[in-house]
Amino acid sequence: MEYLLTSLGKISLCGIVREISVMIVFGGDPHGDFRPVIRAVEAYSPQAVILLGDMDLERSLDEELSAILDKTEVWFIPGNHDGDRDHWYDNLFGSKLGDRNLHDRIIEIDGKRVAGLGGVFREKIWKPPAKPRFKSRKDLLYFCGKGERWRGDIPRKHHATIFWQEYEALWDKRADILVTHEAPSCHRYGFPALDDLAQALGVHTVFHGHHHEQYSATICGGKIAVHGVGQAGVSDENGNVLI
Repeated sequence: MEYLLTSLGKISLCGIVREISVMIVFGGDPHGDFRPVIRAVEAYSPQAVILLGDMDLERSLDEELSAILDKTEVWFIPGNHDGDRDHWYDNLFGSKLGDRNLHDRIIEIDGKRVAGLGGVFREKIWKPPAKPRFKSRKDLLYFCGKGERWRGDIPRKHHATIFWQEYEALWDKRADILVTHEAPSCHRYGFPALDDLAQALGVHTVFHGHHHEQYSATICGGKIAVHGVGQAGVSDENGNVLI
């Protein structure tokens, strides 16, 4: 079925209007295509958009999203590919929106507290349920030889890796929504460790990217809703597909 996007919601060609909450929208892995996010912001005027990682930026994030920066707040978490190339890394973390990185932070949007955990689990660092091999970036740096270091720091790809210390730091916080790049256990490639984090935070909803699949499910005995957002897709707070 085809739909027409309007500021009121999603209208089918049969004339049936479906109301959609648009205070925050969630953008699935863009992989270089930011047109759907721009369309969604222009159509729905959300208070904020949160990108779920894997930008693949050939130019800075603020340049890619210049058409909507005066229309909405932009936040992001990094995905695994954001550490694949020097210029992808720089165009994200070094952009004018670099301070909008939600990883290991909690921010408030429209009265809702949103927690972020970007990156992916890697066996060399920590892949639950196994115990972490390196609990923190500092631990990894200590064991990195001079030739392994990137710009005097840990290897570039591990700037998009989940460390136990960053995960654990969120446990004593409270939030309403958790955004992650990795998936919790409801996805076939997901991790129960993210269920545990969601429960500890007290969230009611989790949004994730990474797997390029649009779906909705629940975890923790049906108490927490989970919405996967498709590649370059856009969803509202209830998991409804906008683009």
